[in-house]
Amino acid sequence: MEKEIKGYDVASCFGSSGCRNVANSCMRLARDIEKIIEKEDILSFLKENVKKGLKSHHEFKVVLADCPNACSRPQIVDIGIIGAHLPGLSEEVCTLCFACVEVCAENAVFFDRGSENPVINYDHCLMCGKCIKVCSVKTIKEKEKGFRVLLGGRLGRHPMLGMEVSGICSHDEVLSIVQKCLKFYKEKAKNGQRFSHILSSVDQIIGDTKILTC
Repeated sequence: MEKEIKGYDVASCFGSSGCRNVANSCMRLARDIEKIIEKEDILSFLKENVKKGLKSHHEFKVVLADCPNACSRPQIVDIGIIGAHLPGLSEEVCTLCFACVEVCAENAVFFDRGSENPVINYDHCLMCGKCIKVCSVKTIKEKEKGFRVLLGGRLGRHPMLGMEVSGICSHDEVLSIVQKCLKFYKEKAKNGQRFSHILSSVDQIIGDTKILTC
């Protein structure tokens, strides 16, 4: 098994093949992340630190999903990334077709009594972008597009969902976070510890920079 280990795994969902749920494509981001991880030579690091033979669960794992359906399960790996498409309101007159209300599975878009414009509840919004796509007159428009980032997920005997970075991150911000995480991991991990075991909270700090902030 050890001969098959390359030290890391970067995986994506199948959104790029034509999935209608894509909020923001992660294809280019996945390629750039893999280049960064390759330069870090995680395999050599693991060989020096894991004493009883490398196994697949020792690998540093990054999983990307193009939408919040998250079919590739980014919540349970070292770094998970989810495409995000945040809606906002324009000054275009709403036709009251209610397509935005019907398409939102989270009930995050609604109309107050007597209102002529939709209301977006951002506490419920998962940034899937579907309301943006169905609005024919662009009353609902793109407010921001980027990526959600989750850190420190794992399965095993004590499973944990990844902790989410605050805000929507740009392509370059995600790459910066990945670099910080890898640096922190190589400095702190001992004897094959998973990233989640050394990342104790969302307030974890690397130098003067908070890792969980875009």
